[in-house]
Amino acid sequence: MTDTQETSGTLTGRKFLAIILVFYALIIGVNATGAYFAISTFPGLEIKNTYVASQVFNKEKAAQLSLGWTMEATYEDGTLLLELTGPDGKPADVGELIVTVGRATHANSDVLLDFAQSQSPYSIDIPLDGGKWEIRLKAKSVAGVLFRQRHSVNVYKK
Repeated sequence: MTDTQETSGTLTGRKFLAIILVFYALIIGVNATGAYFAISTFPGLEIKNTYVASQVFNKEKAAQLSLGWTMEATYEDGTLLLELTGPDGKPADVGELIVTVGRATHANSDVLLDFAQSQSPYSIDIPLDGGKWEIRLKAKSVAGVLFRQRHSVNVYKK
């Protein structure tokens, strides 16, 4: 064997450079893919102006707490059941009800629900895939006090 010939097991400068370039290309590719999916599934801002929202937060929270309402959400056999109860344990006196169900991570599957009945418990048939779902409820009392609640529901497929 001459000095210019290489054996197959020898690590040369070119092989080492190729290994390093492939390694960094893999790392950069994985990071770029992760960043793409993180940005493409982000639903956006919750509130346009957080400063203005912070100024009224405590007032709205105190008004909501004064209602004494509680919300319970369950999902079973394709039916979503929502119960709004007042401080006395009886159904809450709701003037207006807006309910959205969707995933916590993206807004693609959000559905605005229209309940036929006007008294708690509210029930609606809705097919949900397995996984974690978020119920976002906005209800106004007959006096006009806003009640907001989020509730997570885990759906298990049989």
